[in-house]
Amino acid sequence: MMATIKDIALQAGVSPATVSRVLNHDHDISVGEETKKRIFEAAEALNYTKHHKKLQKQRLTFKLIQWFDEHEELEDLYYLSIRLGIEKRAEELGISLIKESLHQLSDEKSHGVIALGKFDATEITLLKEHHENLVFVDFDGFPYGYSSIVVDFEYAIHQVYETLTKENIKKIGIISGAEYTKTDERLLEDLRFRHLKRKLIENRCFYREWHLTSRFSVEDSYQQIMSFLAMDVALPEAFFCSSDAIAIGALKAFKDVNIRVPEDVKLISFNDISTAKYLTPALTTIKVPTEWMGKQAIDLIRSIHLDDDAIAVRMQVATELIKRDSL
Repeated sequence: MMATIKDIALQAGVSPATVSRVLNHDHDISVGEETKKRIFEAAEALNYTKHHKKLQKQRLTFKLIQWFDEHEELEDLYYLSIRLGIEKRAEELGISLIKESLHQLSDEKSHGVIALGKFDATEITLLKEHHENLVFVDFDGFPYGYSSIVVDFEYAIHQVYETLTKENIKKIGIISGAEYTKTDERLLEDLRFRHLKRKLIENRCFYREWHLTSRFSVEDSYQQIMSFLAMDVALPEAFFCSSDAIAIGALKAFKDVNIRVPEDVKLISFNDISTAKYLTPALTTIKVPTEWMGKQAIDLIRSIHLDDDAIAVRMQVATELIKRDSL
C-alpha cells in the first residue's frame, strides 16, 4: 500500500499541507533545509519499508564516499534513495558505515569503500590509493578493474520508446541531463540521451529544436523550459526527461504558462523517485530500483572483503516503466 501524504507528515512532524507543497517543489513556501530533509527522507523511508529477516551481524566497517552533498541530494532524490538503501542494508548486517567526502578522506581504517556517484580519472586514482576494495554505484568503474552497479540505460530507453510508439507519439522532445565531475569538472555523457537519440534517428524523427539540456535540478529545468517557450517553437507531442527532477521543473514551467500536461504535451521521466507519484499530474517514469542498488552495494563490498579471489563484476540494473497521469 502506498504511503499517504498524512503518513509522511506524521513521520516528519509537519502538517500534510507542508508535505504536499514540499513534495511538489513549491518555492513560495518558507521551509528550512532541515525540514525538507526530514520530509524527503520520510517519503523515502515509507516508500521502501519492507520486512527483512534478521541476518547474522558481522563486525565490518566500510566507507561510503558520495559526490553529492546534502543540498544536492534534496535537488535530486535519486542519490538520497540509494544512500538510504545502503544505510538500511548495513544496519541489517550490523556493519558500520563511515560517511566521508571525496576531498576530505580520513585515515580511519575500513574494510572497503563504496563510491556513490560519478567520478573522473583523478578521483578514481585517489580512491584506488585510499583502499584496494572498491565498489562503484551509478558509475561504471569496470573498465578500471573495479566492481560496479549501473543502470541498464539501453533497455530502459527501449521501454520508453516502445511506450511512446504504442501511444502513437512520433513528435518526441528530449530534455537531457548535464552533470560534471567535481575535480576535473568533466562533462559526463547522458547515456539516456545517447540511446534515445539513436532510436529517433533510426526512425527519422529526431528534431534538434526539441532537444534541451538541463542540469539535474528542478530550477534549471524550469529555466530551460521557459527559455524554450520564449522562442515560440512548436511543442512536440511529448518530452522525455532524463530525471524526475528535470520533469518536475518542466511540469512547473508548463503550469505557469497554462500549458496542460498531458493534454497539450505529455511527459515521461526517469528514476521514479518516491515523490513522483504525489505530483499533479503524477509522473509516468522509468522505475530504477534504488533501494536494491544500495543493498547490492553493501552485499558486493562485503563479498569482496570476505573472498580473496573475488573478481570485478559489472552489475546491470533492470528497470520498469510505471505509467501514470503525465502520459
